[in-house]
Amino acid sequence: MSTQTRRSSFSSSTSSSLAKRHASSSSTDNVGKATAVAPHLAKKRAPLGDITNQKNATQKGSRNSIPSSTLAPFSNKIAKVKKGPPASNSSAGFYGKTLPASLNAKSSTGGACKVISNPRRDENVTIATAVSVPCCMDVSPNSNEITAIDSINKKTLSNLYISDHVETAENMCIRDALADMETDDKIVNVDDNYQDPQLCATIACDIYKHLRASEMKKRPSTDFMERIQKDINASMRAILVDWLVEVAEEYRLVPDTLYLTVNYIDRYLSGNVMNRQRLQLLGVACMMIAAKYEEICAPQVEEFCYITDNTYFRDEVLEMESTVLNYLKFEMTAPTAKCFLRRFVRAAQGINEVPSMQLECLANYIAELSLLEYSMLCYAPSLVAASAIFLAKYILLPSKRPWNSTLQHYTLYEPVDLSDCVKDLHRLCCGNHNSTLPAIREKYSQHKYKFVAKKYCPPSIPGEFFQNLGS
Repeated sequence: MSTQTRRSSFSSSTSSSLAKRHASSSSTDNVGKATAVAPHLAKKRAPLGDITNQKNATQKGSRNSIPSSTLAPFSNKIAKVKKGPPASNSSAGFYGKTLPASLNAKSSTGGACKVISNPRRDENVTIATAVSVPCCMDVSPNSNEITAIDSINKKTLSNLYISDHVETAENMCIRDALADMETDDKIVNVDDNYQDPQLCATIACDIYKHLRASEMKKRPSTDFMERIQKDINASMRAILVDWLVEVAEEYRLVPDTLYLTVNYIDRYLSGNVMNRQRLQLLGVACMMIAAKYEEICAPQVEEFCYITDNTYFRDEVLEMESTVLNYLKFEMTAPTAKCFLRRFVRAAQGINEVPSMQLECLANYIAELSLLEYSMLCYAPSLVAASAIFLAKYILLPSKRPWNSTLQHYTLYEPVDLSDCVKDLHRLCCGNHNSTLPAIREKYSQHKYKFVAKKYCPPSIPGEFFQNLGS
């Protein structure tokens, strides 16, 4: 069935399907909610369609170039969704000019199970709240048993109890490569917050050591466009990613979903020839997989059909999902630049500084720009994250050296290692204002992202900033 036939049949049932999308009004502080709009007032979201069905299409000789004349017509085809007043209906879709409710609102419940041991009246038992001691005893313990228990209690408490005054040198993650580093500035311990369980202070170094080792195993090929693909090019990939950025923003998906989506797309394209008419199908299938992996409430398959203007049927999306999963061998966990950014931002801010939202948002903006560029696949995710921190600090404070001992310690990158990646990111950041792919720039031009996309980017970076510390 042709695309035109599908759309005409879909349009005839639009009124009945949209009539089921009800919305009840609620207070304006229900963030992420949207109000359903009458079907006759709805503006349909244009599909991605044939992303190369344009005049002056890119020739094979320049398949990796992204001419603005080729991309400009398509960028105008993406319909903007007007935000309506908040409402409580979470099933409203794009055709109703409304968005589903916030999908990444996380609620967690948890607590510690408190065990209380009731000693017998004729016993003198010391109760330690930090240690669970046996509370069911048929006979009274003798003196040897009490002595043994006290010994175990003391030894356990000495291992588990965390003092308020923890020595930095004892808890800091020691790296062999940097053990003998001598610099003027001291390394700040960013793993000293044991009260917040999400920071995993006791095992954070082990976690990121594992991520650094596994990032090399889950990286896509860096030359699949030249070696594998015959019908698509880097320009088409950039258009697809730009569209997915807009979809992720409108559906309020968490950033990790977007990064994983691009990772799945590139890994699949690294070993499978893709037809240009099915490139958008691959994009929505990979985003659906990533959403199921990351989101609390992932959008349904019907929603992913809906955002493509029903260009693809439900069965087609599910079939592509199965194909991708089987090719990737269900290895969905992949370290992305976003994983490393969280830790590197903490290292950049230190513990003596007030956390800077501008630094965090600007680093995220720069890292997302790298998703558009096929040529950026040659850099490891951890290197992209470290370079984004370097460039963000330079943009905010051009007169101050961006790198320091703390960043070098936790990223394991010296300034000279970042030179090429930082320069490529700097080129993307300076040229993004004239780009025909505006989704990321418009996203980070909002107040909630501190308008970082409008920040002035200096035209050049001093060469001495790339010199190793102490040299």
